[in-house]
Amino acid sequence: MVPLAREAAAERLGFVTLEQFLQKLPPELKILHNGGNGAGLLRWVEPSELEDPTPYLLDGEFILTAGLPFLGDGGAGGKVDAYVQRLVGAGVGALGFGLEPYFDAVPGAVVDACRHHNLTLVEVPKTVPFAAIGLEFSQLLESDNARVFRQLADTNRQLMRAVLSARPEHELLAALVQRVPVWALLVGADGRVRARAAAGGSATSAPGGSAAGAGATSPGGGPRNAPAAVELSALQPILKRLLAGSGPRVEMDSLDEPGSALVFGHPLRSTRDANLGALILGSGSPLTPAQNSVVSSVVGLLELLVRQRTSGSLAPSQLATALLLHPDSVASGGTRHVNGLKDLLAQSISSTRSAPLRVVQGLKADADWPAGDSPVRELLQWRRMFDTKLVEITDYGFAAITRLKADEALLAETEKLGWRLVIGDATEFQGLASAYQRASSLRARVQATGRSARVDEVTWSVAGLLGREAGTMLAARLLEPVLSQEEPERRSAQLAVLRTWLGENGSWDATAKALGLHRNSVRRQINALAELLDTDLNQAQVRAELWFALQYVDEPPAADPSPAAAGPRPAPDPRGSQSR
Repeated sequence: MVPLAREAAAERLGFVTLEQFLQKLPPELKILHNGGNGAGLLRWVEPSELEDPTPYLLDGEFILTAGLPFLGDGGAGGKVDAYVQRLVGAGVGALGFGLEPYFDAVPGAVVDACRHHNLTLVEVPKTVPFAAIGLEFSQLLESDNARVFRQLADTNRQLMRAVLSARPEHELLAALVQRVPVWALLVGADGRVRARAAAGGSATSAPGGSAAGAGATSPGGGPRNAPAAVELSALQPILKRLLAGSGPRVEMDSLDEPGSALVFGHPLRSTRDANLGALILGSGSPLTPAQNSVVSSVVGLLELLVRQRTSGSLAPSQLATALLLHPDSVASGGTRHVNGLKDLLAQSISSTRSAPLRVVQGLKADADWPAGDSPVRELLQWRRMFDTKLVEITDYGFAAITRLKADEALLAETEKLGWRLVIGDATEFQGLASAYQRASSLRARVQATGRSARVDEVTWSVAGLLGREAGTMLAARLLEPVLSQEEPERRSAQLAVLRTWLGENGSWDATAKALGLHRNSVRRQINALAELLDTDLNQAQVRAELWFALQYVDEPPAADPSPAAAGPRPAPDPRGSQSR
């Protein structure tokens, strides 16, 4: 087991090799001896004229000296050899010897000692100051770190998209092997494979089989050794340690397979340190610090997902299970059982047992509005905005149970996203089904008008539920033959007769009295209207529909002989007889 705590010096995201640095230096510098360590990490460039600078050095430094330690007796071969030997023992990557003011050439004893101890030696002419060499290294290191940070930012964006996908675990593994030259295997707490991926292939979820597939090129474009297929049985020792241990850790192993010289695993733990699964990775060579950073991010996201699936969000899952298995328990369950359901519901919406609830339904304002990137993304969006875990994606949009009143600010934020809402009235646990039905009855109105609606602001009548826009459309369709007439007076007179006759429940005498007309005149005009509208006014449904349509005709009648013309009256009895 390898502890997670490492020295900060070993966790640098980017690094510069000695070979990269030497290639960037001015051409006047000469390599007098190549120690063959060009691929080694170069940590810093440090000028020093101390006879023994090693107590102040870290491994991988490039030491610059003008030769002061070698003046006088210090130039003796034995002392020079001891000096170079100490540098090599301290892990110094290279020695730069500056010409002038002390020497006009690198002493032979220095060259011999560097060759003897195989330390890279570079001659620095007087035209190149030490400060310029240090500046060049700083710029090179900064450029490399900036590149690494850009790559890490791109990787993090890809990982976030994977988490919000429909199959987050599989997409996370696929993203991981694209960025890091490894094969990956995700195992559940039961020891079964949940998903696997290898460089060059997508993540799969078939149980059993090999842990890795074909290889591919690295993110930098260079070829990688193809990871060989690794049987799950070969990973049982490391898997057993991962599922049996405790605390944050990394378990290590090595397999005699191509691409599996280094096998390491991370446990996926609950908040109480229960083992919920493991992520096992295999690589042909050690990973860079930047690649290890990507692995750590994936481990954290997988742990979050598995916690969410198993030990997280317990209240919604318990509530759903109870209602699915005992759907009648809301109405027929005992007080203790119902209170338990209320508590689970309260936890699911961040509320209290006695707080009022609301059903909210969302509809796209435009039928041609582009579909969302992912149902999971939309689900998380509504859960965040309405502060609830109880959200359903539906064929018309979404439905949610929330404790929020959905104030104007929240409504405006939702409408800015291209949605319209039906906001239910306050209700209790047992009234949720009825509240949902009331909200559903307003969906057609919201779709027709393109405006959000609140259940508690609607007049619960046919006219109130129909709404101004839909009512105007109804009037234009049913009364079109009358409304389209060119003579305003004739149109107004016909509308007045029809409105009054319907308001008097089809009574000829009452209509004649209200309009100041003869009974036979009323009969002739009603018959003419029936022929003009091409409908049977003896049918109750026809008369009811015409009555509601008349409420949305703005034009008043030509005369005002009765209260019927003053405005909407109570709906007529559709059973009224024309014979009265």
